[in-house]
Amino acid sequence: MKLVTAIIKPFKLDEVREALSAIGVQGITVTEVKGFGRQKGHTELYRGAEYVVDFLPKVKVEAAIRDDLLEQTIEAIEKSASTGKIGDGKIFVSTIEEVIRIRTGETGEEAL
Repeated sequence: MKLVTAIIKPFKLDEVREALSAIGVQGITVTEVKGFGRQKGHTELYRGAEYVVDFLPKVKVEAAIRDDLLEQTIEAIEKSASTGKIGDGKIFVSTIEEVIRIRTGETGEEAL
């Protein structure tokens, strides 16, 4: 089992959700986050004064998936979240040791 975490632009969330649903990913967790990567934020003009926006709004999408869905999941996120511009985000893949469904006590892939 794998945990796929993607940091994406907020306006791409619906496209990513639909793409993941289409390949059979059953559940995702979404968190509004702020951060920056290589772009280091940007400068904006407000009422004639310049100020630096260090942390840009992003969305973190997390999905616990079976190993056999990993490549499809990564491909679906890459295609649906891409704008071709700086700040599109990143995808992280981690191994999950154990999953337990609290309600039923199911473990492993059955709990996904």
